[in-house]
Amino acid sequence: MFFSSCIAHPLISPKSYLSWHSCYCSNEEDERLSASFLRFKGLPTSQIASSVFTLGTAAVLPFYTLMVFAPKSELTKKSMESSVPFIVLGLLYAYLLYLSWTPDTLKLMFASKYWLPELSGMAKMFSSEMTLASAWIHLLAVDLFAARQVFQDGLQNQIETRHSVSLCLLFCPIGIVTHFVTKAVAKTAADDRHKMH
Repeated sequence: MFFSSCIAHPLISPKSYLSWHSCYCSNEEDERLSASFLRFKGLPTSQIASSVFTLGTAAVLPFYTLMVFAPKSELTKKSMESSVPFIVLGLLYAYLLYLSWTPDTLKLMFASKYWLPELSGMAKMFSSEMTLASAWIHLLAVDLFAARQVFQDGLQNQIETRHSVSLCLLFCPIGIVTHFVTKAVAKTAADDRHKMH
């Protein structure tokens, strides 16, 4: 028990642990302590995935809030012209992708004989918290980019976008479709008014 608890101490390096381990452990202890050590090594990775997941989610919310609650303010317009949120999300994504990459990643992504993704391979790949967190950051970046396009198109054409932008946050494809429907309805209404005059 003493040695097991020592493994988790931050001052004991993996190299020191392995040296002690090879000298003093039986085969049974070897398996048990190796498993414990590997779990310890995996813990910071899980914490990183969780922290970046939360950070990425919190980072995009102010932009959605501005687009929904203050769509015509100068602050909102300037914020949505900025590239900073996409650079930050891109860097977070690249970092998580680096941490989650394994020799089997490409094999899992393109598992079929036609080099196309297969659902079973993708499901196995996304069973890792780090890979799942990187996919979430990927979605946040793409969804925010789409929401910005919807927002800017609405400003340019004087169309209501708050409902579409809100949908882009979690249901991006539906938000895009809603925007096109809103745009078509607004155009039809404008044409009808023009004909009446």
